[in-house]
Amino acid sequence: APAGSARWFLGGRLNVSVNCLDQHVEKSPNRVALIWERDEPGTAVHVTYRELLDLTCRLANTLKKYGIQKGDRVAIYMSVSPLSVAAMLACARIGAVHTVVFAGFSAESLAGRIMDSGCKAVITYNQGVRGGRTIQLKATVDEAVKNCPSIKHVFVARRTDNKVQMGDRDIPLEEEMTKADSVCTPESMDSEDMLFMLYTSGSTGKPKGIVHTQAGYLLYAALTHKYVFDYQQGDVFGCVADIGWITGHSYVVYGPLCNGATSVLFESTPVYPDPGRYWEVVQRLKINQFYGAPTAIRLLLNYGEEWVKKYDRSSLKVLGSVGEPINKEAWQWFYQVVGEGRCTLVDTWWQTETGGICIAPRPSEEKAEIVPAMAMRPFFGIVPMLMDEKGEVIEGNDVSGALCIAQPWPGMARTIYGDHRRFIDAYFKAYPGYYFTGDGAYRSQKGYYQITGRMDDIINISGHRLGTAEIEDAMADHPEVPETAVVGYPHKIKGEGAFAFIVLKEQTARVEHIKEELKTIVASKIAKYAVPDHILVVKRLPKTRSGKIMRRLLRKVVTEQSSNMGDITTLDDPSVVKEILDAYQKYKEKSAS
Repeated sequence: APAGSARWFLGGRLNVSVNCLDQHVEKSPNRVALIWERDEPGTAVHVTYRELLDLTCRLANTLKKYGIQKGDRVAIYMSVSPLSVAAMLACARIGAVHTVVFAGFSAESLAGRIMDSGCKAVITYNQGVRGGRTIQLKATVDEAVKNCPSIKHVFVARRTDNKVQMGDRDIPLEEEMTKADSVCTPESMDSEDMLFMLYTSGSTGKPKGIVHTQAGYLLYAALTHKYVFDYQQGDVFGCVADIGWITGHSYVVYGPLCNGATSVLFESTPVYPDPGRYWEVVQRLKINQFYGAPTAIRLLLNYGEEWVKKYDRSSLKVLGSVGEPINKEAWQWFYQVVGEGRCTLVDTWWQTETGGICIAPRPSEEKAEIVPAMAMRPFFGIVPMLMDEKGEVIEGNDVSGALCIAQPWPGMARTIYGDHRRFIDAYFKAYPGYYFTGDGAYRSQKGYYQITGRMDDIINISGHRLGTAEIEDAMADHPEVPETAVVGYPHKIKGEGAFAFIVLKEQTARVEHIKEELKTIVASKIAKYAVPDHILVVKRLPKTRSGKIMRRLLRKVVTEQSSNMGDITTLDDPSVVKEILDAYQKYKEKSAS
């Protein structure tokens, strides 16, 4: 290979860590690879490519010393930091398979993932720090591994100065790394060897381990990072996702590092120490591309514009949205207030299973139009199709259907770990010959794609098929209603009715008035049949830590199956369930009287 180009070994062999580190160290060792924006405001740590390679090799040699070999699975249960990135790359370097578990998951969730994948070791911190609070990571790991006989060692790094209980299988990571060699020969990997597994929730509730391989995944992550965000050498790329999610894998770690970028690691929350945190970081680190979730934007929008306008955002060139369809109000606020109407805003649609962005407004022709709240254009090699209930392809424009992809692409998942049958059933059975995304989409008059929400969040009112996201979007136009969630419930006459949960901007005596206004909006935006039969005001909605609303819990509330809530460990705050149940009971009693 020419000097500096990605090192593809003969016969399609390579090592991902070489593409992400060594090739850049050869050319520009002192280029900054990572800027760690720690939880403590204003304490950023810069790590060069040379330093990251050194960390990675020492960590890799430590893993090898304790018997971790090519093909072994390693769980990473750490907050976002240079060391957690080095842990991922160290696994890649020696050919081990990492499975990062978001550091907010419970011991039970962690144990389930360790057992399903048969991990040999866990890498963790003594504690984590987030939003000014200390999180007991090591204690959670201790609790989890009690039931995991496959775990031989737990490597414990230090994020705080507090001492934690250390047992027989626990190894102080930094101490071992200081003794380790700073050179580690990369393992030669086949392009289709496993690179990592990442667990995602299925419709059944048992998480599935999505498998990504070496070459295709890296190629797709790197290309989408470069072209969707128009990344230029020297830019500071700020994706504020956690490494525990696919967004963190592809757009904090693998994509940016393969491209020799400077990537920001954000350890904190959008409201710590105050709602200006993101924008203060943009100003201080001079971030050029900012990639975040609509749920955070909607949260910040409630605090008003002054928190944004307080800081200089002139470094920003591109804004990105990820994780769920963004509603128009949040889109406009992000575009006008944060981006001052001068930044390109890319609403990106993709999934854990796709490995990288599949539909987004860019790349496109220079200055091509961007329609608010629309993902719009398929990326290179992505062939979207809309299918009807009979499994036939829907031709033409101004149509809606099930979103499928017609041909394979490099970043696609290869299987569900240990359950290829489930992989086939979940993605290829509904529409044979196509990958079924599980999402519904609308193709506009001009042929652009808009994601309308999960197909399993579709309700059928009097024979009319309706995505709950459509009703939510309509209601979100109300200035006093920042957040809504709509679920279906059995209705004696219509088959199904819509039940809406709403969060109000502030306490108000106008609640009944607002409800009437919402009904009017839905009737005028969609149709009379779409108007929710019930609207319940709650303090907050049940969300996972990545900001997705857990509508299945709301469905249980309105169908009165609250005794059987299923797994609620992925909720950001499980106490929200009781809060909503109480509000629902009061609402029922009031309606009855």
